[in-house]
Amino acid sequence: MNTFQTHSSHWGAFSGRYEDGKLEIRPHPADPHPSPLLGNLAAIAHSPARVRRPAVRRGWRAGTAGNAQGRGADDYVEISWPQALDLVSKELRRVYADFGPQAVFGGSYGWSSAGRFHHAQSQVHRFLNMLGGYVRSVNTYSSGAAMVIIPHVLGPYDHFDRKSVSWDAIERSSELIVAFGGMAIKNTDVHGGGISAHIVPRTLSGAHARGARLVLVSPLKDDFPAELNAQWLPIVPGTDVALMLGLAHVLVSEGLYDRRFLDRYTVGYERFETYLLGRSDGVEKSPEWASGICGITADVIRTLARTMAGARTLITVSHSLQRADYGEQPVWMGIVLAAMLGQIGLDGGGYAYSLGALGNIGKSQLAVPLPTFSQFKNPVPDFIPVARVADMLLKPGDEFHYNGQAMRYPDIRLVYWAGGNPFHHHQDLNRLRAAFKRPETIIVHETAWTSSARHADIVLPATTTLERDDIGAADRDPLMIAMKKLIEPVGEARDDYEIFSEIARRLGTFEEFTENRTSREWLAFLFETTRKALAALGHQAPDFETFWERGEICLPLKPDDGGPARAFRRDPSASPLQTPSGKIEIFSQTIESFGYDDCRGHPQWYPPRTKAETEENRYPLHLVCNQPHQRLHSQLDYGDFSRSTKIKGREPVRINPADAAARGISDGDIVRLFNAQGSCLAAAVVSESVRSGVMQLATGAWFEPDDPNADKAMCVHGNPNILTRDIGTSQLAQGSTGQLTRVEVERFAGEAPPVRIFEAMRFVDDADRASDR
Repeated sequence: MNTFQTHSSHWGAFSGRYEDGKLEIRPHPADPHPSPLLGNLAAIAHSPARVRRPAVRRGWRAGTAGNAQGRGADDYVEISWPQALDLVSKELRRVYADFGPQAVFGGSYGWSSAGRFHHAQSQVHRFLNMLGGYVRSVNTYSSGAAMVIIPHVLGPYDHFDRKSVSWDAIERSSELIVAFGGMAIKNTDVHGGGISAHIVPRTLSGAHARGARLVLVSPLKDDFPAELNAQWLPIVPGTDVALMLGLAHVLVSEGLYDRRFLDRYTVGYERFETYLLGRSDGVEKSPEWASGICGITADVIRTLARTMAGARTLITVSHSLQRADYGEQPVWMGIVLAAMLGQIGLDGGGYAYSLGALGNIGKSQLAVPLPTFSQFKNPVPDFIPVARVADMLLKPGDEFHYNGQAMRYPDIRLVYWAGGNPFHHHQDLNRLRAAFKRPETIIVHETAWTSSARHADIVLPATTTLERDDIGAADRDPLMIAMKKLIEPVGEARDDYEIFSEIARRLGTFEEFTENRTSREWLAFLFETTRKALAALGHQAPDFETFWERGEICLPLKPDDGGPARAFRRDPSASPLQTPSGKIEIFSQTIESFGYDDCRGHPQWYPPRTKAETEENRYPLHLVCNQPHQRLHSQLDYGDFSRSTKIKGREPVRINPADAAARGISDGDIVRLFNAQGSCLAAAVVSESVRSGVMQLATGAWFEPDDPNADKAMCVHGNPNILTRDIGTSQLAQGSTGQLTRVEVERFAGEAPPVRIFEAMRFVDDADRASDR
């Protein structure tokens, strides 16, 4: 009988064994709240959706003129590994020789594995850097706006704002938590690199039991656990800044703000107050003004502001708020509101960005470094904000603005993608489909036949985390896991390192890429980084083989000392912020100097762009496109747990009873959501937990067009990114605005098209005869 072997994933540590054709999974015994996402893993071993052999798109292989127009609809031919590796090597050699590295885009999103070595993003970037570099992307779809605005206001992203408020401090000291965008427990199931203990439910329950009050500001009632009895403020989506301004107005008009804190720790408050009180634009940002925009009554706004001023208050702002028009503003305004309360740096008080967005944020920092696979240095200076990939492909040479720079989109001839699914992350999928028809060649490493694979020219079958050895470790998590191989590779799948090594061999760079190490030798080499640090601190420091035999080791943590915010509060001169003034920048002269009309020098209210486009009448419902609870992004959508939540094979979409009744929609109906960007089918769930005028459809359903040849296809499976807009948050950050869009919905008439995206891929042979293999 096979024994259980240790392993890890982005959604939890576990052990597993494969026996008699079945994969059995056990959560880590020390995890108090294991994630149900572990239920998706078993399908990896047998899903017909897996990529089993290398394949090439028939039109690209034939080299016919205009063949790129067939991407997404063309047939594929399975080929041998030597043939595939020769094709890839030849094409890379041609593009680098004829156009240079600035014509190659290295696409990857970093979530393909919790392992420190078999990290697809590191592998592909190292490989392309070895060839001379590539055009890269910066920031993330999750926090593209925050990653640009926070450094201007507080200093480096992920420093001040994420290292100063701990769950322990919340449990012992917070009296009031005001969560703009909520704190959905489903999001804390996951953390990049792994999470060995899901502590957030227990911690929030502890704070609540001690008497802490919780206020949920969200159009979705379940963005806080029901058992915490949070006060629900069902805000109009995208209007949080207006509510924050109304709260700030009360603090000023009633003398409840902390002027001494503002004077000592911030710059530019006077400029902001001039705007707040209407002296600069003639519009006073009173509770009545805010109420007319956000849908929360003026009395509730006043009461909340007074309560915030009288309690140890923590303000949190979720990822979701900055994934919308002018997404920089709620992040910035949340900081200003916390500064006005004067509680930044106090235990359990102040400000925390994205607390609850990932499972390890709010935990103590590690005291030792983690193993990291070197990517080498990229000599190509060209880059794009990650959410501008379609713009780059569609508009080479066009100018765009980003964070004070005027830049131009490069002319991309070849896209190499390993790790990540752009047909999940990106917005306006019909536009992305058109963009993916522009490059000469697209190469992907994929584990399954996602839409990204179906829009590629060469598809190389990659292993999943279960099919290889690795080291699992993550920031803020004290457990390092030996991720032991649980199953043999499915079909002819190979790990990314092996694939790149063989291509490098053909290009004459094998020794440079591999440094003459096998995968196992790399694991032992990388482990030394952590082992040496442990030894230097006087901790137990086993060698690699001992660690591997044990299956896990505990890593030391830094003390919970309040982080940079506490040090700054204690002495702003000795511990200044890494901003131009060394203080919190309520007004940023740097941002003001950029001259952007969509992001000025202090936070302010900008009406949603859709109003200017008069979309409200045609598409009266707000659609919230949030993270799913049944999978990580689109990963393992074919898994048992993810598929168990679908209704008639399609994604569920929640709708308020009043909105459903007005359209004759009942529970379980197949409905069509539509707007100017496109349309999709989903299954209706009528729910009081959604604000009236709002629908909610989670991201992550694998995109499946009803007609792959149509310019504007309908997704039959329920991917909301067929409906979202492909525009940046502002000229400052150019972040994703995929959280919100406007739609109309109707019952679908007739027989709904089948969902077949999880079925086995069909191939043609060299004689162009259809075949199932």
